[in-house]
Amino acid sequence: MTYRRPSFPLIVLLLAILAAVGVFGGAHAAPLAVPSAAAPRFTVAVTGQGPDVILIPGLASSAAVWDDTVKQLQGRYRLHVVQVAGFAGAPAGANAEGPVIQPIVDALDGYIKSARLKSPAVIGHSMGGLMGLMLARQHPEDVGRLMVVDSLPFYAMVFSPAATVETTKPQAAAMRDRTASATPEAWTAMETAMMARLVKSPEGLKSATAATIASDRSVVARALYDDLTTDLRGELASIKTPTTMLYPWDPAIAPQAAFDQLYTGAYAPMTQAKVKRIDGSYHFIMLDQPAAFAFEVESFLK
Repeated sequence: MTYRRPSFPLIVLLLAILAAVGVFGGAHAAPLAVPSAAAPRFTVAVTGQGPDVILIPGLASSAAVWDDTVKQLQGRYRLHVVQVAGFAGAPAGANAEGPVIQPIVDALDGYIKSARLKSPAVIGHSMGGLMGLMLARQHPEDVGRLMVVDSLPFYAMVFSPAATVETTKPQAAAMRDRTASATPEAWTAMETAMMARLVKSPEGLKSATAATIASDRSVVARALYDDLTTDLRGELASIKTPTTMLYPWDPAIAPQAAFDQLYTGAYAPMTQAKVKRIDGSYHFIMLDQPAAFAFEVESFLK
């Protein structure tokens, strides 16, 4: 089976429209910690006590996508909630030019080591899941266990199983350039229309759309290009970190068998990975099926 003209949310993801809800907060949240000097790649809000858990949002997302997870865990875990610079209204910082994803992975490694975190659990959504995989591959000592929430090791797989980085680059560059050059009006219209295919929850959709529109288009465009041209398929077998991978399915998205084949096949080289489908959800599982997601997080951390 090929995936040349898919209609499900991962393709919409490739158009750079991921987001979440609101602004991260919480009564016990620590001040934002700057992981690098004056121009950080990301900031981190630390809250709670206990074993360390790092939460990484996806492309153009707010850290607040993890608010319910923080409320769920902060009495028993110390949460490190990442806000990528340039996403959801955050200043672009060091992401104002050049590559985005690999420098953030490097900065995450620096943060983990400078904060002396010992094998923290890492949970990443979408692009954050890809960064979690990269971190586990490049710095296995940094990650005690990994949860990947709706991410693929190479997104161009949804176009064709035969896709390569080289064949994907022209299309990725065109998408990058269109995103970066979009007028504010065009950006708003595009994101408003397409977010409805990523978030099923009406409440989540409203805030998610606002957060995405607030993202820096240049940062989103370059992160999107990085995402599309990063291929970890050949490296998955080398990742030995205990991994849980959650993927969504809803009848409005695509045939169930297509999603099952796509995700289970993609992660087959990671023989230690647990790959599980969450029904009744679009791309943002934590917003669309919060109870099911909370259950999986508890199982993952235990």
